[in-house]
Amino acid sequence: MLDNAPRGTICIEDIEIGMIRSIQKVVTDQDIEMFAEISTDHNPVHLDEEYAQETIFGGRIAHGMLTAGLISAVIGEQLPGHGTVYLGQTLKFLAPVRPGDMVLAEVEVTDIDHSKRRVTMNTRCLVAGKKVLVGDATVLAPSRKFD
Repeated sequence: MLDNAPRGTICIEDIEIGMIRSIQKVVTDQDIEMFAEISTDHNPVHLDEEYAQETIFGGRIAHGMLTAGLISAVIGEQLPGHGTVYLGQTLKFLAPVRPGDMVLAEVEVTDIDHSKRRVTMNTRCLVAGKKVLVGDATVLAPSRKFD
């Protein structure tokens, strides 16, 4: 058996239902500004405190997709890791993430189709123990075997 999986990757042969991986990151003003530049989403609710004070959020918030990107980081770096192909993701935004918030992004394996190398995961982001984003992801996991 040849091993062509990237280092640090959990291959489909080793993934088990219930596996969880996570990262934590403080969302900074710089993160929000950089995401606005990259995405071209310059909505003032993200960038202008005075404007954002007058919204339902009562202050600036991070882009929802910036928060969702932390899920992508867990999937692409840890579970399954390098070589993973994202096939789909559902997202439900439950609460805002503000500059300075520590976000915990977690993924948990809920289903595995070994014959198709597909892994389904529950995904979530939390701030101070409160869910701010939930969803499900489906990925194509790397294998130790050549196709």
